[in-house]
Amino acid sequence: EMEGFDNLASDIEGNSKRFKEWCELERPEEVPMPGEWKRMSDFHKLCIIRCLRPDRMAEALSSFVKQMLDAKYTNAISYNLPRSFADADNQTAVFFVLSPGSDPLRDVETLGKPLGMSYDASKLANVSLGQGQEPIAERAFENAYKHGGWVVLQNIHLTPKWTTGWLEKRMDKMEGAHEDFRVFLTAEPSNEIPESILQNSVKLTNEPPEGLKANLLRAFSSFSDEAFEASSKQTEFKAIVFTLSFFHAVLIERKKFGSMGWNMNYPFNLGDLVDSAQIANNYLEASPKVPWDDLKYIFGEIMYGGHVVDDWDRRLVNNYLSVYMKEELLEGIELFPGFNTPPSILQYKGYVQYVEDEIKAESPVAYGLHANAEISFRLNQAENLFQNIQELQPKAGGDGAGMSAQDKAKQVLDDILEKVPEEFNMLEILEGVQERGPYQNVFLQEIERMNMLIAEVRRSLTELDLGLAGALTISDAMETLMNSLFMDKVPPTWEKRAYPSLRPLASWLANFLERCKQLADWCSDFNVPKVTWLSGLFNPQSFLTAVMQTTARRNEWALDKTVIQTEVTKRMNPEDVAQPSRDGAFVHGLVLEGARWDEKANCLDESRPKELFYNMPVMLIKAVTAERGEARDSYQCPVYKVQKRKWSPTEGFVFTANLRTKASTTKWVLAGVALLLDVVR
Repeated sequence: EMEGFDNLASDIEGNSKRFKEWCELERPEEVPMPGEWKRMSDFHKLCIIRCLRPDRMAEALSSFVKQMLDAKYTNAISYNLPRSFADADNQTAVFFVLSPGSDPLRDVETLGKPLGMSYDASKLANVSLGQGQEPIAERAFENAYKHGGWVVLQNIHLTPKWTTGWLEKRMDKMEGAHEDFRVFLTAEPSNEIPESILQNSVKLTNEPPEGLKANLLRAFSSFSDEAFEASSKQTEFKAIVFTLSFFHAVLIERKKFGSMGWNMNYPFNLGDLVDSAQIANNYLEASPKVPWDDLKYIFGEIMYGGHVVDDWDRRLVNNYLSVYMKEELLEGIELFPGFNTPPSILQYKGYVQYVEDEIKAESPVAYGLHANAEISFRLNQAENLFQNIQELQPKAGGDGAGMSAQDKAKQVLDDILEKVPEEFNMLEILEGVQERGPYQNVFLQEIERMNMLIAEVRRSLTELDLGLAGALTISDAMETLMNSLFMDKVPPTWEKRAYPSLRPLASWLANFLERCKQLADWCSDFNVPKVTWLSGLFNPQSFLTAVMQTTARRNEWALDKTVIQTEVTKRMNPEDVAQPSRDGAFVHGLVLEGARWDEKANCLDESRPKELFYNMPVMLIKAVTAERGEARDSYQCPVYKVQKRKWSPTEGFVFTANLRTKASTTKWVLAGVALLLDVVR
């Protein structure tokens, strides 16, 4: 325990109003704490912020580092290719660590042109590594090495065998290179890059700037003064180029909001923006009117949409374009509350100044998200920070360092073994099941998978227990398990046999026991539950399939012609449901993110301040024919297993729910509204 906090709890209780006011400040780290606590050290104040306002932890730590060390340790170093190029020579490569949205090739082309290193002069070669490109890269390298020239080898992380073989050996023998020879390498962060290549390179990265204003200015600066004024249709072209720049900045900056921003990461880059503007100008020159539908299709499905592989993310891109790319843009529209498109009479520098003057405070609202998204972003930022710090800590406890990894692991191990139930007796269960309908098959499959997980938990813990007692030699697997128990993480071998979860181990165990209880309750009578805890299933999709199968058989429908439809009931408590539904199945456990449910109006509504999640009432899931599937005035809401939403194109998504809305569906699309089966609060 740390000294200096003995009276904190009693002071908070006695001065709750003042502490609450301090806690609810937008930036509490910049304001002294109430009462005598304002005299506490900066480090002790960090500890309190960590407990009471974890969303402000990253900002508080940044201020602390500036105060204790220097601002240079918190300010980002600006990207400067000419300076890095000057540090390189004909035996030292320039190595670009790729970040989302960066395109170093264009920067190399711009740098080389005045130096005579261009494609036209046959002095610049570019090879994007991939299947079959290795011989081409070798020839380009050797040609530039002997005769002088620049060679750009992109994405060397995609060819690890070649990179750790030919390229590493060749980079070790650079003596005798032509004095004009230079090699540029690009790769995403990867453990496959040989250490010798990294040591023999000047390394740099070009991460996008933080903030909407900085990203908008960076995007708009991709166009020269002359190019911006070049079109014969000035009003239309300037409006489209600026709005495209804003659109690009929004797509880039939205990434920081994690899964609420995008389901997956996409390499949007400034080349997409410049090419889109060129296409827009070609269409303007060839058409009497602005072909908005054509432009939206090209931007949303090809130029930017070409990067997007997730259907829900593509829906987001197209909804942004429907808001921005329309006839009203030519007269001026509001891009976000308080910020309109600049007047078309302004010149290039006037647009830049307009952005500098008009975008002041930034908020998630600028991207169509709720203000609460900022809290989620900051909480995730702080959580990742402390997770990294924790992983860097030594595992063995010394004097005053608390329990060692072994002692802590032993304590957690004993606690889990005491709580984990025995495996379900499948023979008894199968004998007790009178009818094997779709629902019964689902629960039997769930029990089989739960038995596999229970068996692995017991086996691995028992083995580690013997290892800690000295009866077995500690293996690598046992070492990994011990570290997981120490770090409050779910062990990898458990994760392989379990369900997707972002919970720490203690919370995961509680959730695991609740899942076991649901299956045990079902085993008591084998009937369809009145209400099913959908979040507690390994494979919720199979339960939805059972709903469709049951309905299709009863109504003699073709299974491939049925779809899932949802209704939100008035029952908040599952115990209020008296009997199973005849039309489908009642489920509970779904959580709404990005919005809340108005129980009186029975529709979606804005989230309340600082309310990140909303527990949905009991929902009815039923099957209907495809033509009745999409209800009017409803938001097609994606349902995901966990907060990370999707971790691959095929993993994470469960089904689409219909949620009634009075507002436009675009509002909820831009807000990233989704239902989740499991959240970590």
